[in-house]
Amino acid sequence: MIEHAYIHIPFCKRKCHYCSFISGLDIKNKRKYLDALLQEIKTKYKGEELKTIYFGGGTPTLLDVEELKTVLSMFSYNQETEITIEANPETITLGKLTKIKEAGFNRISLGLQTFNNEILKSIGRNHSEDTIYCAIENIKKAGFSNISIDLIYGLPNQTMELWKIDLEKAVSLNIQHISSYGLKIEDDSFFGKNPPKNLPDDEIQASMFTELCKYLKENNFSHYEVSNFAKKGFESKHNCAYWKNKNYYGFGLNASGYENDIRYKNLCDFEKYIKTPLEHEDEEFLSIKETMENEIFLGLRLKDGINITSLEKKYKINFESKYKKIIDKYTKLQLLKIENNNCYLTENGFLLSNEIMSEFID
Repeated sequence: MIEHAYIHIPFCKRKCHYCSFISGLDIKNKRKYLDALLQEIKTKYKGEELKTIYFGGGTPTLLDVEELKTVLSMFSYNQETEITIEANPETITLGKLTKIKEAGFNRISLGLQTFNNEILKSIGRNHSEDTIYCAIENIKKAGFSNISIDLIYGLPNQTMELWKIDLEKAVSLNIQHISSYGLKIEDDSFFGKNPPKNLPDDEIQASMFTELCKYLKENNFSHYEVSNFAKKGFESKHNCAYWKNKNYYGFGLNASGYENDIRYKNLCDFEKYIKTPLEHEDEEFLSIKETMENEIFLGLRLKDGINITSLEKKYKINFESKYKKIIDKYTKLQLLKIENNNCYLTENGFLLSNEIMSEFID
């Protein structure tokens, strides 16, 4: 049974310089896109009552509220369902937010990246620091009490001092959740083709991550996943479903899904998706071994890591015996711990998370 759904809305006013996602498409094409999206949902969705629904992008709040309501109405959910919509500060007004809340959305994920106006311009963002404060105020006035923001560290001309200021300002917003990522430049992004100058080096980025963990912990945020921090009870239920290797629908252009050991990705070409929204770009059946490795890889992203007994029972293995070399290597370096029947990364282990987790993939 599938209890989670992701819906991709690929429209943006303009594409950020670091972005390599399928986004930034002209909003004039939204009618054709929505017709294809609704066809896909109607055909593939089996009517389960969902625990989480996530509208990502792109910038979903570029759609009219009635359009958002039409898509949301395709799903079955209840009052406990976490329904998230991503937004950019310049795309939301109090009036629109009030209607979005009335439509059933109960969680907002706001893309801030930084409060520094000069850096915002340099990375191609459309908002300013003042826009951020206005957006947060309006989100609260509209009745949202589950607010998440995104921050990026390692940006061009971003010093440790500027990063500390960003963290102070983020905490001052009195919100419930913060996601923070180190800048990663992909080849097909604007920055990939036009490398920016004055990027913080790896050592400074590592120090920024350490400061992030320290400062948010001091301000009552739990570091529950490599890149995610939350006040108690406000962890992202939707993203936790990914990290716990749950099945989920992926609807829309380039959206990914995971159903019954099949991992798939929808078409990436807009025109192709409009014509044949039920086709997949890629589809892979995971063997039991691959499913287990995927579960370990994703589970180690979480602060609590993986429950050894549950994993052994599910996959009929002796975990500590099977992965003894890897476990010994990283426990000696104090990057990995086994405690209370859980295997998890330490704070220092989070710094090298991809390297460590990949060793569990054969």
